Amino acid sequence: MPPRPNLPPQPLPEDKELVLKVVPMPADVNANGDIFGGWVMAQVDLAGSVLPQRISHTRMVTVAVNEFIFKQPVRVGDILSFYAGVLKVGRTSVTVNVEVFAERFSDQGKFVKVTEARLTYVAIDATGKPQELPDTEQTRAWREALLAQEKNTPEQS
Repeated sequence: MPPRPNLPPQPLPEDKELVLKVVPMPADVNANGDIFGGWVMAQVDLAGSVLPQRISHTRMVTVAVNEFIFKQPVRVGDILSFYAGVLKVGRTSVTVNVEVFAERFSDQGKFVKVTEARLTYVAIDATGKPQELPDTEQTRAWREALLAQEKNTPEQS
């Protein structure tokens, strides 16, 4: 196995919620000895679905992987922490940002961002048709927070 670059530790996000922790196992490796990217993608999809599922009270399906960036390889024994934050709440959809940090088995207590993704989920009814998200306290809070964030963010030219 090639040596890992000695990357500086990174702080964990304070504006996102820890939604999943998992340790990849030997069955999850690819031919290069790293964790298979498809396995990481599946875990990101599970982590990304946690926040939308909280408000939907119905089936939520992944309709788009808007962006997916592998920043560093993941190895067997790394402790992966998945942090999610809502980026947008639409009429039927929720877009989520997921950041994945590895706590290396040999360097515990220090975290390195290994993956970042943006996914969109849609609420569907029993026939598979999109349906409106319920008007819950959580939905309203997310919409208000996102609106306030937009107002406080200077426009880029």
